[in-house]
Order: sequence, then structure tokens, then C-alpha cells
Amino acid sequence: MWILYIFAGLLGSVLGSFANVCIWRMPRGESVAWPGSHCPSCGHKLAFWENVPVLSYVFLLGRCRSCHNRISLMYPLVELICIGLSLLAWWHFGEPLRYLIYLCLFIVPLVIVSGIDLAHMIIPDVISLPGIAVGFLVHVFLDNRGHYMSAAIDSVTGIIIGGGSLYLVAIAYEKLKKQEGLGGGDIKLIAMLGAFFGWRAAIVILLISSFLGSLVGLGVILALRKDMKYAIPFGPFLAAAGLVYLFAGLPMIRWYLSLFR
Repeated sequence: MWILYIFAGLLGSVLGSFANVCIWRMPRGESVAWPGSHCPSCGHKLAFWENVPVLSYVFLLGRCRSCHNRISLMYPLVELICIGLSLLAWWHFGEPLRYLIYLCLFIVPLVIVSGIDLAHMIIPDVISLPGIAVGFLVHVFLDNRGHYMSAAIDSVTGIIIGGGSLYLVAIAYEKLKKQEGLGGGDIKLIAMLGAFFGWRAAIVILLISSFLGSLVGLGVILALRKDMKYAIPFGPFLAAAGLVYLFAGLPMIRWYLSLFR
């Protein structure tokens, strides 16, 4: 029903607005609940009509009503991404419980992680570590089809293989290059993804994220005329690969396995 898609879009816009608050405040150690929304340049407290996702940016012509400084394009972009992902999640799941759980506890946290990593090159433990526990519970009690023990083993193995693989890569890179290549945040994030989907998914997500990271990273280096030591955050590629797996992972695996039949 179309009314349910309207609800999904509205919920996505609200969660996108909250994601913007988290992306701005978490790296600065500020509360995401207090004070209310305000201009980061002059501190102007936003009226309710200045805080409507996407539309307020258009009405205000991308500038603060008080100090007239430009509002970052990141704000409507994050909100639009969350709206799109919310609509896609409802189309994919088609039932409220799984839709709400994955939207609120998986999709939006990945958007927040990506925004923070792009801006600050960090992935907050306050998202990834609880995400590991949440992923384990979701995999065991929501996606197990009654096989609790095997699902628990699969989730724990996903945490170990996902996080362990990147940990070994990080150690090897540091010893070879004498500099840090992957941060601890990336290791915890792939562990979280492994907890949600299991060890097979962790391998697929690592492959997808490595491919995306290499492709985009090379393009950025060429465009900016940087050398191969130019640092590019890996978290957004892990997050993107996790979303790809959420919406298309099983068909991808079935297609890949069919090539060998």
C-alpha cells in the first residue's frame, strides 16, 4: 500500500535528521539529545520549520536564517540517503518488525559511521561495539529459523573471521609499510557486520568493500593527483558492502555458486 511507503519515507527523513546530529556531535563528545538543534556557526536555535528534513534546506536556500552562513550540503544529502534506504528496506522486507529492526539498528548506524569516518577518519566504538551485540541477537533470534545454536556459532564465527581478517591485514601492512593502514574502527565495524550475517557474509562483504575501495580510491587519487599513500577512510566502503549484502547478498551468493554447477 502506498500509505506504508509514505510512512517509510517520513520515518527515514526523521532518522536522517537524527543521523546528522550524531555525525556532527559524536566526534566532538557532545550529547546527541541536548541542547536542541542549532546552527553550528552562530548557535541560533532552530525553529520547528527550520528543522524539517530536506525541505528546510530548500526554503532557507542553504543558509542559516540568523548568520547567513552556508549550511553544509551534507545535511540534506544524509536525509535523502536515509529516506531512500528506508523505502528500499520496506520494499525488501515488507513486514514491520524486520523493517524497523534493520532500519534503526543496522542501516542508520551505518550511515552515521560513514559520515563520521568521511569527516574525521574515525569510527566511534559507541556504535560498532554495541552493534556487535545487536548483530548477534538479530542473527540468532530473528534470522535463525529456529536453529539457535547453529546461528549463534555462525554469528560468532563471523565476528572472528571478519574482525580477525582485517586485524591480520592491518598488522601486515604496518610491518611492511611502517605506518598504520587500517584503524581499529574498521576492524570492529566488519566484526559487527559479521555478527549480523555470519562468516560467509563477512567474506563476501570484505571482497565487495575491497573492490569498491580500490576502485573509488584510485579514482580519488587520480582526480586529486595524490600518491598511493593518500589516506582514504575504509569505513564507508565496509558500510556500503554491508548494505549491498543486506539487500542482494543471498542472490549474489546463489548466482556465484551457480557458475560452478
